[in-house]
Amino acid sequence: MQTSRTSSFPNLRRGPLASAILLAAIGHTAEAAEPVALDAVTVTATRREVPLQKVPVAVSVVDGEQLERDNRNNVASIVQQVPTLNYRAGASNKDTSLFIRGVGTISTSPGVEPTVATVVDGVVFGRPGQSTLDLLDLERIEVLRGPQGTLFGKNASAGVLNVVSKAIPEQTHGYVDYSHFGGGDENRLRFGIGGRLDEHLKGSLSTLWGDYDGNVENIANGHDVNGYQRKGLRGKLEFEPSEALRLTLIGDYMKGQDTLPSGVVTKASSAFARQLGAVVPSAHNRDINSDFKTHVEDENQGLSAQLDWQLGDYTLTSISAWRGWDNTQYQDGDRRALLPVTASHDKGTVDYDQYSQEFRLTSPKGEFNEYVLGAFYMHGTSNEVYQRLSVNAGVPSNGRADYSTRNDSVALFGENTFNFTDDFRAIFGLRWTHDDLEYDHRRVSTSATQVPGIQPSTASSGSVDEDGWSGRTGLQYDFTDNLSGYVTYSRGYKGPAYNVFFNMQPRDTGALKPETSDAYEIGLKSTALDNRLVANLAVFHTDYDNYQANFFDTVANQVVTRLVNAGKVNTQGVELDASLQATRQLKLSAAVAYTKARVDHFNCPAGAAANCNIDGGHLPFTPDWKTYVRADYSIPLNNGLDLELSSDFSWQDAVQFSLDQNPDTVQGAYGSWNASIALADYNEGWRVALLGKNLGDKSYAQMLASGGDYIYRSVPRDDGRYFGVQVRKDF
Repeated sequence: MQTSRTSSFPNLRRGPLASAILLAAIGHTAEAAEPVALDAVTVTATRREVPLQKVPVAVSVVDGEQLERDNRNNVASIVQQVPTLNYRAGASNKDTSLFIRGVGTISTSPGVEPTVATVVDGVVFGRPGQSTLDLLDLERIEVLRGPQGTLFGKNASAGVLNVVSKAIPEQTHGYVDYSHFGGGDENRLRFGIGGRLDEHLKGSLSTLWGDYDGNVENIANGHDVNGYQRKGLRGKLEFEPSEALRLTLIGDYMKGQDTLPSGVVTKASSAFARQLGAVVPSAHNRDINSDFKTHVEDENQGLSAQLDWQLGDYTLTSISAWRGWDNTQYQDGDRRALLPVTASHDKGTVDYDQYSQEFRLTSPKGEFNEYVLGAFYMHGTSNEVYQRLSVNAGVPSNGRADYSTRNDSVALFGENTFNFTDDFRAIFGLRWTHDDLEYDHRRVSTSATQVPGIQPSTASSGSVDEDGWSGRTGLQYDFTDNLSGYVTYSRGYKGPAYNVFFNMQPRDTGALKPETSDAYEIGLKSTALDNRLVANLAVFHTDYDNYQANFFDTVANQVVTRLVNAGKVNTQGVELDASLQATRQLKLSAAVAYTKARVDHFNCPAGAAANCNIDGGHLPFTPDWKTYVRADYSIPLNNGLDLELSSDFSWQDAVQFSLDQNPDTVQGAYGSWNASIALADYNEGWRVALLGKNLGDKSYAQMLASGGDYIYRSVPRDDGRYFGVQVRKDF
């Protein structure tokens, strides 16, 4: 990407990073017609507040207010904005997960921990599906790329999504905003208020209500699906009995119902297509024909207490937390309306609780050795029940599996920064983790023999414990005040796993080995043009051993996924983030990532039902190229109003969704263009905006998968062009 030429640099034709490096190196100060600077960004990627441009970690920062204005309301919606972040969709949030630099969790088993850790206000979420909740009072999201297991919670072997909520204001402040969007009749209402209650106490409360019919039609009954209903609240109290002591209490509750279909058929054999009735399979199909209401009922809640105690120049932090997650999913597994002749209807429930405790001691800044030391403990229990009705040639069979997992994880960790000079420093961090994992599984079937979709009765249990080491070491050097570079090596670790699921068989009872990774990264962080231009570059290479992934198999005449130690994979690439405050009114942003995520060597499991010759193949859910560009322009009007124009465009090349390299599960390259226009009076505290989403009217798949003799997709919210209006009032 190239910057436009200016009168100050008539011959400069370099990308933003090259410009920043050159200008920083020669100490040039540009004379701007309107002297402005980008707002400084502070992150907690190293467990202490540090300017983004000084932290030796590849970090993407997404502003919470911008996400709200763009109608991006949850973690899954930011993947267009962060090129190295990708999302695995499913018929339930239980089946979703995040990917960073090509690596994520491809399993819904409760015996598998997330590869990408989600941390909300210091609390680690133990299951991938928890992280898809709607976000309230969001300050920012930090996407930490590459292994981050040294400092963050459990085993963040591919990266961390660090979610930071807004601080409670000193002065009483409240807001209410309402949004309405077409393309499925979406309505969202939020209210929040916060401020100081007395000399030592501050508090805030925010609420959310949302409703969306959906953009997929079930022609069996004429109902719209692929929508949601949400309501929730979040409260925060901050108690400061003295300057040295602060206690922060946070409680949140979110309840939702999603009507995500089990999948929208895009391609089918002639026999299967005839059974779909009026549904016509195609890449842009948004119709289903289902005799069973596929939907999900979800409750996500938590409490946390963070104590920050200043011991002289040191800070002792304690974070105690509980999180509960209840999830019930109903799925039409056959994706057809063929009762009473044929059917496969499922109901699954999840009851998950986690308790965590973390202690951290942070040394003062400015010393030769700046360090963070800590201890972490998490206890998680998951109890699940899965029931399946299978009707074959009019004969019904029932199966039920009750299974549970328990995980206890203990860790000691520390990271040191040795300041040899003001400009040169070394980083060394190490973490020891001990995991105890056990499971229990019991399935009962009304049939003594195998029937479609249901294996005979069985029972098993098992336990495993492992010790793992992770860490980071590297060097950082400030070439000038505006240019710094770093080189790091990181060791990632993801604990042992069990493939616990409904049709679990004796061959699934063995524990999977821990997944480990070796990551190498070189980065440059630069500013120029009087801090109007920021450009950050990262080059990385990571090798994974004992990669934990799902692969296709046939169980009871039905295609299922089996969790295996898939072998060796690697991911390597280049990432560039840049922002330019061109004038006081115009801000430009861009991000681009090239991620080559490939299978080095695949260990084919016995009895695999899919192609095993995939060495050199693409890791799923990760395009090679992905970009994002954005422009924001504000026009002050004479009457005290502001006219705000925004536009963004994201593009990605083809992406393979299946590890077996199925040519039918490839989404071709596509781009999405959004724009908005707003009128605001910030003195009076109001703003009205009109938004246009996917203005190019591009239909694409958020996920493609094979059902045997058909292919189905997950339909994204912005599968077609739609418009909306937002109204906000602050008081």
